[in-house]
Amino acid sequence: MAYHNHHSHADCIRLVPIFNHLNDEQMHLIAQSANEVQYVKNELLFRFGDKDDTLYIINNGRVRIYSLSESGREQTIRILHPGDFMGEVAVLQTEGYHSNYAEAISETSICRIHKKDLDQYLDRYPEIMRRILSDITKRLQLSEKQTVQVSIEPVEARIIDFLSENVEDEKNHTYVTLPMSKKDLATYLGTTPETISRKFSSLEERGLIKRHTQKCIEIFDLDELLFVSS
Repeated sequence: MAYHNHHSHADCIRLVPIFNHLNDEQMHLIAQSANEVQYVKNELLFRFGDKDDTLYIINNGRVRIYSLSESGREQTIRILHPGDFMGEVAVLQTEGYHSNYAEAISETSICRIHKKDLDQYLDRYPEIMRRILSDITKRLQLSEKQTVQVSIEPVEARIIDFLSENVEDEKNHTYVTLPMSKKDLATYLGTTPETISRKFSSLEERGLIKRHTQKCIEIFDLDELLFVSS
């Protein structure tokens, strides 16, 4: 069950790229309008059709944004981590409503700023709006890419592309820490968990990757892996 802490959260504001260009005094001012809300795992932050009048900043934990088809099938759209934000429609529209669902996928702490408070900061610090628009543009590009991939690319190519976008280089070894569960990855890539498992096994059998844990995957040769998907 969500519960509130009504006090300022400058540390939360500092996490977000749209605010971190401000000086300490300006950040403290914005933080005074933020209130912290704690959510337990699997709790919904909002549902489809709820009024969209708040900016949500992830302070701790993770949040899954997903949509529901008419048949009730979930489609994972993205996973948010500390420093990410959602609710930008509240910034751009006079009266908006959520078109998706947001679910805490771990114990999660959220800093929320209401639209009426945010509007006054946008008037004072227009750079915030420029950064919000930049973030929205990146999300639209990613969404368009995801739509094209699901419609025309084979599942293995989608998986390889996803892995390549999440690589971490450590002393000549390339690793990927999956940012979501296998179930969420499957809905994000437009397939099933069983297919994800089969494709990972196939890539492993061909010596292209090694699964160290459920979330940690080592890529032996990124160029060779990308060549497989081309």
